[in-house]
Amino acid sequence: MSLSLDTPVPEPPAQPPRPPRPPRRRGRTTLIIATAAVLGVLAGAGAGYQIQYLRPDTPLPSLSQPKLKQPKGAAPSAEPLTAAQDTLVTYDSDLRKLLLKKPKGMKDVTDLSASDGWMDLYGYAETFKDEKYMFSELNRNGFRRLATADWTSGSWESYTYKYTEIRLIQFRDETQMFAADHLADQQGYMSESDYAGNHGKAIPGTDDGVTWVYNKPWTKAGYYDKYEARALARHGNIVMDIWYSSSKPISMKTIQSLAERQLERL
Repeated sequence: MSLSLDTPVPEPPAQPPRPPRPPRRRGRTTLIIATAAVLGVLAGAGAGYQIQYLRPDTPLPSLSQPKLKQPKGAAPSAEPLTAAQDTLVTYDSDLRKLLLKKPKGMKDVTDLSASDGWMDLYGYAETFKDEKYMFSELNRNGFRRLATADWTSGSWESYTYKYTEIRLIQFRDETQMFAADHLADQQGYMSESDYAGNHGKAIPGTDDGVTWVYNKPWTKAGYYDKYEARALARHGNIVMDIWYSSSKPISMKTIQSLAERQLERL
């Protein structure tokens, strides 16, 4: 059959629609792998337990110990320490009793800033150039009490004058070593003093005790020249401060001997 150009070409028959695929089930492979891993772990643990079970038992070390030897004789005495053995008892007692006794030929001097051998915080602060600063420092840094003794002998006119002042300054060292700090401050001042002009000499038998002999006298118009020496040391929470003055030059031996005798009482 012949077709002309005007004859329409027939359309191919339409394909019937395909049925929808069933949804793909996911996770089955992952579950299989996880199950295999768990079984592997269990198998390994079981094999390890079996190996340990078949090994022979290891004996434990003996729990017995050597017999302790008991000391023979009476038990140590539980008597309390005496005041001479217990420094705390000594330091809490009358501090004035620790002061060096007055030598023969010397007489007591009444210090205007002291009363009955005691010097309070106000009186001690007044002995420094900056009174207000020292009062604040001492009050803040554990100042507890101060015992003092003053002696003199001779006269300025005959150039035989001698003066000794001993101070025992006690601090409360419960939270900080205030006594050691005060000692270091005073020793630093002495090393830089224009009159001392030296680093002093260590006091034998002490860790931080030092004595100084001033290399030139204190002078002032209308007054006699005054030679000075000083000793500074510490024992526990007590700072020992000794001033020695004379109308004549002072030897290092003099101030050293005075400091050593006072330290023996501490």
